[in-house]
Amino acid sequence: MKDAYSLILSAIDNGSYRPGDRLVESELAERFGVSRTPVREALQRLETQSMLKRDGRSLIVATLDHNQLAELYTVRAELEALAARLAARHATPEEIRVLAGMVEDDRKILGDPQQLARTNRRFHHQLHLASHNRYLVQQLDLVHRSMALMARTTLAAKGRDAISLEEHQAIVDAIGRRDESAAEQALRHHISMAFETRLKEEAHLSGEDQI
Repeated sequence: MKDAYSLILSAIDNGSYRPGDRLVESELAERFGVSRTPVREALQRLETQSMLKRDGRSLIVATLDHNQLAELYTVRAELEALAARLAARHATPEEIRVLAGMVEDDRKILGDPQQLARTNRRFHHQLHLASHNRYLVQQLDLVHRSMALMARTTLAAKGRDAISLEEHQAIVDAIGRRDESAAEQALRHHISMAFETRLKEEAHLSGEDQI
């Protein structure tokens, strides 16, 4: 059985609790069927990790500002590029086939951004594992945990889902060829395009707020 920390983190990750949502200790304890003490400890841990922030006496799910977004994508690009390079070197034939199969499966759910967001996380995690470097995987887990603080998926942007899958395909193809440089570059391009899409979405929403 998952502990209170994992349960709350999963709820943030799957969108049950979104940036700006208030987390109440008693409600969380009742929802997850645990006592308030482990919930309190979990909330303190998540606050320390900047997943939650104070709003008066309450804790709310944190929101990333523009600079934090840029910093997060910079770190993500560097670490994932290394993962792609190492995957091209170390991935087993079975791991490469699994990655390729994930891309094919995702083609069947184009147009469903929320489902694609979940499978996208699984694809990237599988790619990290294919690097065969446990320390890199641990750091990428932390980065992707912070990605849960983004209220919307870029895969909802018009046409982004299909383009993203083609970018995934290019990464897998390069790994399959054992071309470390191409895998790294394909991954960097993928993250760059995702970041550009997010910036456009943020700019659009900011413009609407001014109307």
